[in-house]
Amino acid sequence: MQTRPDQFTGIYSAAASMLSNEGIASFWKGAVPTAGGMVLENCMAFGVNEALKRTFPDNEGGSNEGGPPSLLKPFLMGTITGCFSATVLLPSEVVKAKTQVVVGRPVSSQEIVRQMIKSQGMRSMFVGLDAQLCRDAPFYAFFFGGYDLFVYGFKTYVPTMPEELNYFLSGGLAGMFGWTMAMPFDVPKTNIQSRYDTKVIGSYFPELIKITRERGLAGLYSGLGPTLVRAFPANAALFLGVEMGKKFFDSLLAA
Repeated sequence: MQTRPDQFTGIYSAAASMLSNEGIASFWKGAVPTAGGMVLENCMAFGVNEALKRTFPDNEGGSNEGGPPSLLKPFLMGTITGCFSATVLLPSEVVKAKTQVVVGRPVSSQEIVRQMIKSQGMRSMFVGLDAQLCRDAPFYAFFFGGYDLFVYGFKTYVPTMPEELNYFLSGGLAGMFGWTMAMPFDVPKTNIQSRYDTKVIGSYFPELIKITRERGLAGLYSGLGPTLVRAFPANAALFLGVEMGKKFFDSLLAA
């Protein structure tokens, strides 16, 4: 939908075309680089963000229990986190984008990597670096900033809500919030990373302008619907797992 809007006009037409032409396995195309990239991305993102929170606590005691979260600090920390996360995620994103746009035949990630190296050399693994930074910085700003605000909001206005449910709902909403704000930057990123004629730095903004001129602002939100449907359960489970893991290891180390 993001790279061929004239051919795939909506989620149902895209899904029907994939199913009829490539079979059910096409829905998992690019799963290998995606899974590998997500592990590295989340390790980097949550590690960096937690380190920033401990380095720059909300007050001298290192805690802000009971008080409203800063409206600026978590968003700034999220932006910094996104810049770090982009660097480890970039190669897998490039491979995934090129794998998923191949239509009509099965293709492996190994085949795509060989084609990338043959076409552009090792720099092919880092095309669209500026695009990755422009997408991930705002995403993580609203992802982590939104999460802190949602958690505080549920604790304040729904005090009887179980803590685990708070983490789950806040994580899901933060994921949707982050993707809604980052989507205009993701569409041109996907377009340039799916091709073999783009640069490490310098292809992103011309592509952004081109899409805006040809499709209008709505073109920058192509694919937002399925992205939000995926974002809630994925990030709800992610934050719940992270928070429960932190509690488990904190109690283990304190014992």
